[in-house]
Amino acid sequence: MIAIKKVESRKQLKEFIRFNYFLYKDNTYAVPDFLEDMLDTFNRRKNAAFEFCEADLFMAYRDGKLVGRVAAIINHKANKTWNVRNVRFGWIDFVDDIEVAKALLTTVEQWGRERGMTKIVGPLGFTDMDPEGMLTDGFDQLSTFSSSYNYPYYPKHLEALGFEKEVDWVERKVMVPTDDHAHDGNYEKYMRVAEMSRKRYNLHVRKFKTHKEIIHADNGQYIHKVFDVVNKAYAPLYGYSEMNERQIDQYAKTYLQFLDLRLLTVVENEDNQPIAMGVGMGSLSRALQKAHGKLFPFGWWHLLKSVYIKHEPVLDLLLVAVHPDYQMKGVNALLFADIIPIAKEMGFEWGETHVQLETNEKSQGQWQYLDCSIHKRRRCFQKTL
Repeated sequence: MIAIKKVESRKQLKEFIRFNYFLYKDNTYAVPDFLEDMLDTFNRRKNAAFEFCEADLFMAYRDGKLVGRVAAIINHKANKTWNVRNVRFGWIDFVDDIEVAKALLTTVEQWGRERGMTKIVGPLGFTDMDPEGMLTDGFDQLSTFSSSYNYPYYPKHLEALGFEKEVDWVERKVMVPTDDHAHDGNYEKYMRVAEMSRKRYNLHVRKFKTHKEIIHADNGQYIHKVFDVVNKAYAPLYGYSEMNERQIDQYAKTYLQFLDLRLLTVVENEDNQPIAMGVGMGSLSRALQKAHGKLFPFGWWHLLKSVYIKHEPVLDLLLVAVHPDYQMKGVNALLFADIIPIAKEMGFEWGETHVQLETNEKSQGQWQYLDCSIHKRRRCFQKTL
């Protein structure tokens, strides 16, 4: 018999988080949830998303042994924006047993019905900044620290339980051009497009030398202007809910300290206002594996080594955004015309894109002149309640 328990204590929360680590402990491709980060994610005082989200966490036990976990989430802002009544399931993991998956998802369904929801969708987090989608292809590819990995039996069990496709995302492996031109693609044309965009729209690239420079730029408002570009660029995308100021401050505080500023590029217009941004980071996947998903007692060393001493050959492209007024005008090319030579100089071999909706033609089209390939696919499932 499978018993479902709601997480109600810090001890249970740690058990919920660490289940992912133990389930994938011997898997080469899975990257464990970062314990300290997850504790903050589910902390109602620290995570600004709780200002417009409600959530409960559940764990499944069989014969007293933990065999699954899931988060039940309602993003009220997204539901209002898209005029839907969706309950989300996220951070779902389970052993290879369809009855465990059924028990977890049935719990989320009932939780949603009690709150007036009419459809269940997922895997999704609180917002787009959380991992989203269930891997359906690319099980032999290393995951990123900002996405999730799952065994091939996950989507099979969901389909057997009546879940169907809502949307799909793809991820690309983008090769960095080399001196022998082995991965150039149509790189020269890409650079010409970038230069044409720069001249035609009076644009320029802005770089930063220190983190303080970014934080204090425009009397502390520059970060918010950059994320306003992200909000406007992502507004039409599936399930997106606009980031508020507290969320922006939270993301800036969390990630700026780990960024190599050479890999942060902002494009400004002639009035020196940001209209596009792109940011990358050397992959932390192997470091998190070595750290076993924990900062203490020695995990910090693996992370610091990866960030400041010797990075992996993979560049994670964390976030790319172009203001709607400048989309389809070659501005993406201008971003990467700056980032690619830097990535080459730093010794990166290829970049890993963040998840992109397969139907987002504007986003998909930006890679057409580069040597790249789709190597992962993810799916958001849905079922009417």
